[in-house]
Amino acid sequence: MSEAPDRNLALEIVRVTEAAAMGAARWVGRGDKEAADQAAVDGMRLMLDTVAMNGVVVIGEGEKDKAPMLYNGEQVGNGVGPDVDVAVDPLEGTRLAANGAPNAIAVIALAERGTMFFPGAAVYMDKIAVGAEGADAIDINRSPAENVRRVAEAKGVRPQDIAVVVLDRDRHESLVAELREVGAKVRLITDGDVAPAIAAAREGTGVEC
Repeated sequence: MSEAPDRNLALEIVRVTEAAAMGAARWVGRGDKEAADQAAVDGMRLMLDTVAMNGVVVIGEGEKDKAPMLYNGEQVGNGVGPDVDVAVDPLEGTRLAANGAPNAIAVIALAERGTMFFPGAAVYMDKIAVGAEGADAIDINRSPAENVRRVAEAKGVRPQDIAVVVLDRDRHESLVAELREVGAKVRLITDGDVAPAIAAAREGTGVEC
């Protein structure tokens, strides 16, 4: 070959999440979620410096005075390559990792510069995720019951066949009650909503929403 091949940005980002996961792995089940999170941050930040991109952290570990690495507004990447917005959560589900529970994962997302939504100081947000069959059926502005019925119709099943994952929080009592009223199966989780969202997008996981 007379020329070097183009670098695959997606594969480089896989290595970034791999470094974060490997850093946190030694803290799994040790009851120290802060140490697990810091190890993930350290691993992710180290590898990000090697990625061929000019990135800015839009959603990160916080502001600079509270998070020395991967803070909002931080420049990441080696400065050569596409201009991108970056969202990171080096260890999503810190308590899950500390307790040795499943579904703690390293998360990173990229988008063209200026296109990534910045939630600002929002603490809680309404979120919904489904697979390809239900993508055109859901609307976050509709009621949970209506979304369940529409997803069930799109999949050709009954509302009773729809399994919905919900964070087990007091603020979700009315949501859970409405989902059960329409007949959906509710699976309550203690932490970490990214892994269940991925499960909803995949076939054969037993999760629809």
